[in-house]
Amino acid sequence: MHAEYFNGFYRGEILAVSRLMSVVERGGEEAEAILNEIFPKVGRAYRVGVTGLTGAGKSTLVNELTRRCRLRGQTVGVVAEDPTSPFSGGAILGDRVRMQDSTGDEGVFIRSIASRGSETGLSACANELADVLDAFGRDIIFLETIGIGQLEYRIRYSGHTTAVVLTPDAGDDVQSLKSGLMEIGDIFVVNKADRAHAQRYADDLRSMLELTGSSREWLPPVVNTVAVKGEGVDELMEAIERHRAYLSDGGRFEQKRIESLQNRITTVVDEKTKELFWKRDHTKRMLEDLLEEVVSGQKSPYQAANEIIAAQPR
Repeated sequence: MHAEYFNGFYRGEILAVSRLMSVVERGGEEAEAILNEIFPKVGRAYRVGVTGLTGAGKSTLVNELTRRCRLRGQTVGVVAEDPTSPFSGGAILGDRVRMQDSTGDEGVFIRSIASRGSETGLSACANELADVLDAFGRDIIFLETIGIGQLEYRIRYSGHTTAVVLTPDAGDDVQSLKSGLMEIGDIFVVNKADRAHAQRYADDLRSMLELTGSSREWLPPVVNTVAVKGEGVDELMEAIERHRAYLSDGGRFEQKRIESLQNRITTVVDEKTKELFWKRDHTKRMLEDLLEEVVSGQKSPYQAANEIIAAQPR
């Protein structure tokens, strides 16, 4: 199965990687067979999640980080989710034009995928594609989310280090932090720091982290950057390296790996269970019958849902 792709993959051919990733992206049994084959080779790459609100400059920042990694001699993989087109269902790749500096560099592999309605900021497919790049031997992999704010919990289990990118002119960012991003960020980046009030915003953010992080062993640093000018990116790289060193001490790296694998298992089980549940003919018939009762006002949606669940075989 796809033997010719694997032969090229193990020889280090970029085209073979791209083809395997295309099969994985389509999903199904073939994708699972590929992921099973490469799993023993997964785990060497260091993964950095880059998240934050839309328009914060995540793509430009990832591009600059990629350049720094290449200057260090590291190979890089990038898996970036883009909003799904409401017309074609494909990815709207507008932000990817900001990552053209690495075009033609075989040490960099960039893959953009459509979010396909993901409510967590990062789909399961993104992690699977990162596995392919990991098994291929990339030294560092950046996973960039579409940027939907407080629901981006999956990135916490996808990257070893998670960088949350904010801007000083978006007041809602602080509220988003209170709502969930605070817990998943290992590093906070104030991008577009050449704008008015940027330093005050960074200072307020740093104070908030100090107040709420008293129970955490790792206090997330706040790094100011101007990604379009390359400013502050070296400091961000240093912060990523410090967090990597922190994880390498006291078994934290292994614990994070175990948590990530547990999350992957439960996610796959959830998705397969949901798919199988709605494929059952009995479930489909119950839904049709109960829908009529809900439409007529005889039952509420909650009563109908409970009946469907109760009728499932144990």
